[in-house]
Order: sequence, then structure tokens, then C-alpha cells
Amino acid sequence: MTAMQAIRDAAALLASSSDTARLDAELLMAHALGVSRSELLLRCGGDPVPADFQPLLQRRMRHEPIAYILGEQDFYGRSFIVTPAVLIPRGDSECVVEAAMEAVPAGGRVLDCGTGSGALLLTLLAERRLLQGIGVDSSLGALAVAAANAARLGVQDRARLVRRDWTMAGWQAGLGLFDLVISNPPYVEDAAPIDASVRDHEPASALFAGADGLDDYKVLIPQLSGLLVPGGKAVLEIGATQAAAVGDLARAAGFSVTVHHDLAHRPRALVLT
Repeated sequence: MTAMQAIRDAAALLASSSDTARLDAELLMAHALGVSRSELLLRCGGDPVPADFQPLLQRRMRHEPIAYILGEQDFYGRSFIVTPAVLIPRGDSECVVEAAMEAVPAGGRVLDCGTGSGALLLTLLAERRLLQGIGVDSSLGALAVAAANAARLGVQDRARLVRRDWTMAGWQAGLGLFDLVISNPPYVEDAAPIDASVRDHEPASALFAGADGLDDYKVLIPQLSGLLVPGGKAVLEIGATQAAAVGDLARAAGFSVTVHHDLAHRPRALVLT
């Protein structure tokens, strides 16, 4: 059997568990062959099927996210290392980066609360060469992934990664003040109906935030003013239905609020000033 024949068979098997069955099959085959997807399609379709392909396919049939199987995910034009220790960066979050770049001064300091893979913070540092940043996370596994990504992007000299938990007293000690605070906190309602590939594989501590999905905002937002320099701003990712509720929390803490929308025109980021 050739690679392309195996891809057709794999796509049929994945059709019931993936909305991108053909693409998934192609990516898995390219990974097994050690080539890019474009190389697979242009030159390697007639190659024999490597032994690694079937185990990869079985993992995807069990709803494991393709990014975890491949070990990386593209975000804002760059490839980030991902493992089950971190959420998979999503295109929706790119509007957080856009809003943050508008909000931060060229040579400012940025704090990323719950940095995970580092996708938000490290993208900002890669885009703006004068920025300095600190990423905090309560997970050592996440910080290890972020450190690997900082090295991959060549921004490790401007990215300090620290284990901190913003629900614990004194977590801000020694961090200083910032021109910008960014965060993609947990915001999924505990009982929300979400895809099995997310619920069963991505870290629950980075997803779920109580019955209304607001638990982490309620803890983080009141602390923001103590983290910002005068005139500093915060940019928070939100769920598509949470603009009003999170905006109310921000206004109660003394901030004015601007809503930014993602490419699907859904509310996705709040800028707090």
C-alpha cells in the first residue's frame, strides 16, 4: 500500500471522529515519513507506508488532538511546541496578540498570567524586539514547554518564566510593575458541552473555571491595578458569551473596557484601561 492509499483509508476511518479527517490523515502521514505536508503531497505519495503511521492513526481515532500527536501547533505564523501540559494555542487567541500590540509601548514590560505554552507572551516578544516579559504559571510542566518555546523563538533573553499561582497570597512578590498584563485564563463552565478531544486531553486546570466560567476573572481582575504602572493596560481573553459579565467585573474594579472581536466576529478580548 502506498502512502496516498493509506491516507484515503485513514480519512474514512477518521470521518466519524474528526471534522478535518483528510487533513489529519495527511499530517499524520507526513509526520510518520518525516517530511512536510507539502513534500508528502508533491513527492512522497507513492512511498510505502511507514510502520509509525498506524500507531499515530490509532491515537487520533481515540480523539487525541492532532497537535499533541505532532508535538507542535502554529500560532501567529510561528510553530510552538505543545504537550498535554499546556492548552493548544488557537487562532481565536491571535486577536489577543493584536490587541496587546496596540496597547503596549515599544519598550514596555509585559506580564502573562497563566502563560502555558507561552504563545501569547513569546509572540509579543518576537514581534516587538524591545519588549521584556515575565510569564507566570502554576504548572512546572507548562513552564518547561514555555522555556523550550522561548529558546525556539530566540527570545529567551527577554522572557523570564516563573512558577506562581495568582490565587495564592503574595504571588506578585519581586515581579515589579508592568505596562501590560495579558492573560488567557481558564474560562470554560464546568458543565459546558465541549468536544471530547478537549475535555479528555487538554489540561482541565487551564480550561474550567466554575459553574459560570468566571472564577479566575473574579480572582485576577481585582489584582490588576496592583500590577500595572500608571496608565498601564490589561488584555484578557474571554469566552464568546462572556463580554458583559467579565466587563462588569472589570468596571467594578475601576477599569474602562473595550471589546475586541476574533475573525469570526465573536467577542474574544477585553482591553482594560
